[in-house]
Amino acid sequence: MQSFRTELELVNHSTKALVEKDIIELDKKIKEYHAGKLPDEKFRSLRLARGVYGQRQQGVQMIRIKLPFGKVSTKQLLRIANISDEYSNGNLHLTTRQDIQIHHVSLDRTPELWAKLEQDDITLREACGNTVRNVTASAEAGIDPNEPFDVSPYAHAVFSYFLRKPFGQELGRKIKIAFSNSDKDTAVTYIHDIGFIPKINAQNERGFKVLIGGGLGAQPFLAQVAYEFLQENKLIPFIESSIRVFDRYGERVSRHKARIKYLINKIGVEAFLNLIKEEEKALLNKTVEIDLDTVKVLPQLKKTLPFERPLIESEQFVKWLKTNTFKQKQKGYHGVYVKIQLGNISSSKTRDLIQVIEQFALSSDVRLTINQGVLLKYVSTEELPFLFEALNKLNLASVGFDSVADITACPGTDTCNLAISNSTNISVKLEEVIYNEFPDLIYDRDIKIKISGCMNSCGQHGLAQIGFHGSSFKVGTTVVPALQVLLGGGTLGDGKGRIAEKVIKVASKRAPDVLRSLFNDFEKNASDGEYFNSYYDRKGKDYFYQLLKPIGDNSNLTEDEFYDWGSEERFKTEIGVGECAGVIIDLVQTLFFEAEEKLAWSAEAFDNKQFGDSIYYSYAAFIHAAKGLLLNGGFHVNTHHALINDFEKQFVETGSFVSFKELVLQINKNEPSEEFAAKYFNEAKLFLNEVKAYREKISANTFETVK
Repeated sequence: MQSFRTELELVNHSTKALVEKDIIELDKKIKEYHAGKLPDEKFRSLRLARGVYGQRQQGVQMIRIKLPFGKVSTKQLLRIANISDEYSNGNLHLTTRQDIQIHHVSLDRTPELWAKLEQDDITLREACGNTVRNVTASAEAGIDPNEPFDVSPYAHAVFSYFLRKPFGQELGRKIKIAFSNSDKDTAVTYIHDIGFIPKINAQNERGFKVLIGGGLGAQPFLAQVAYEFLQENKLIPFIESSIRVFDRYGERVSRHKARIKYLINKIGVEAFLNLIKEEEKALLNKTVEIDLDTVKVLPQLKKTLPFERPLIESEQFVKWLKTNTFKQKQKGYHGVYVKIQLGNISSSKTRDLIQVIEQFALSSDVRLTINQGVLLKYVSTEELPFLFEALNKLNLASVGFDSVADITACPGTDTCNLAISNSTNISVKLEEVIYNEFPDLIYDRDIKIKISGCMNSCGQHGLAQIGFHGSSFKVGTTVVPALQVLLGGGTLGDGKGRIAEKVIKVASKRAPDVLRSLFNDFEKNASDGEYFNSYYDRKGKDYFYQLLKPIGDNSNLTEDEFYDWGSEERFKTEIGVGECAGVIIDLVQTLFFEAEEKLAWSAEAFDNKQFGDSIYYSYAAFIHAAKGLLLNGGFHVNTHHALINDFEKQFVETGSFVSFKELVLQINKNEPSEEFAAKYFNEAKLFLNEVKAYREKISANTFETVK
């Protein structure tokens, strides 16, 4: 077996230095962690930012592979499938954020795994943790007849620009960004921290409607409009300013209140935009032109078709054409959806699918969809029967893509620390109910069913017409696996959406009866052509509570209902510590050490003439040093902004230090020049030395007093 250092020799030279530094650092920190030299909290933060996530089972990790806007080539897919065989259990999981996850990986092997992925330009960087997460986009971007323009190059530019940016590494919580390719809002921008919808103005200029402050989780918020039209070259500067503001003003102690949605809800969009304007001077790039050639679309593919047209069962083929294909804006070609149940596919079947794609579709640009499926591009009209037959042989021609029968679900209790009850086995059972008892619903794309293992909404239950999330309840002293039923969520278009309402909690084993009751009632009482949410609004929440109340009656539970789906043991809640965000480090000496580390990085960035990065690292050194001294004195702060003000009050106004606030906030009042970077670094270094000397002085005085 080759070491990760050997694998790195094969990585593209232009990116090798950065990648090598990342991977060697991860390997070094793993060794320090095993040796007891690195606190668990600090190590957790570092590995999460490198896509290494602890899972429910002890001693193994989930690896999240970051695939910007879901674009992946067959060559990359093959690499991932082979990696899963070598380092994991031979399974791949496609996520609602267009990533691929593999599970049950040994921590010690993650650097080697990462090095092998990088040979095909695949990264783990910032796939988890308090970072700028994967940038998602409508899978149909580039081939959709209804799009104003292809948003793929813009999503790629955002991913590339913010990867490894210093100000995006240690945020209070994660930042999620999405691009929809039309007003249909198929990337659900309204539940993202920052969302973009393409627009063309009266002057025929490209730009975006900008949404900000959305999010699901236990307390969902709909995003608000920041701009109706933002010019395309202002896109990246806006995101950078937003992240910088969030970094300084966002919550850092209570992680449940640390998303950008809470900050905007607290101060308002207008105040947030004013803070963004204050950051403009500090930006290295006031405008950023987007290279539209970074994601190239091939207009024509020449294929050699098999000699004979296959014999196809006409009814199934017609259903597949209607529910799983659409005409591209490029004449003569179709986009074809492949339904991957719950996003789970084996590595062996992935390799079989790769062969089919390379024969019939565009192998350089396959898209993962946000409902855990796959979109194939540039399938010619005459190839459709042949592609269908090939997919059908692999059992990958299931009809009803993105319909009621295509349920989205997170892994739940299969691997997640936070999950309460099962979300995967129940999803399979619910799909069976739909296909077997309500077959006509495979044509219905109005109703979406989404399931999460807990209230945090990784399965996006909060934006579903019919949603479920894992829960439990007690009957006497016995705990029963349960599902919270939510109704009425969904996408309205152009950045608008609805959040589903909690209606009733039922035992998990009764979820199929919930579906039957809802569908039978809707079929019987809804008006012709009435959408589910219109019916829900007309009838009202209480109507549906009364409808489902008999199913929620816990007085007649059977023995089977004390067992969760797929489990052979009686249910008990086992919730671990979630790793959706890092834990705050509050040890004084650790903070001083981190300040020294940031100064070292600042000096390195300065030597590489990366003056903007150098300035931010110096700012971080100021913050870590000040926080250490505040915590040493028993003062706890929850934002950088509060920290700056508290240090000013506790140490400057009392005469212990000459200045701080004015000093540290030079960061957004100066251009990111070489001269300012050097000056700011020296001031941060001097400040850290003063802070350490002050702490030693008061510690010595305390010791003398005690004596």
